Amino acid sequence: MLAAINLKDRENFMANYLNPAIKEGFVVMLYPDSPKHPRQKYLLTAKGLAVYHSK
Repeated sequence: MLAAINLKDRENFMANYLNPAIKEGFVVMLYPDSPKHPRQKYLLTAKGLAVYHSK
């Protein structure tokens, strides 16, 4: 995701983009009980897909 939006600092990405998207319900974690899981992935919800397809 960082590369897709041309960012290099993971900390700012998490604070400014990913965590707000999770809070608003656009994205969910594959392993929500373990945020630092080695195979963690982020999935778009139906709400997130609607926004993605509207553009």
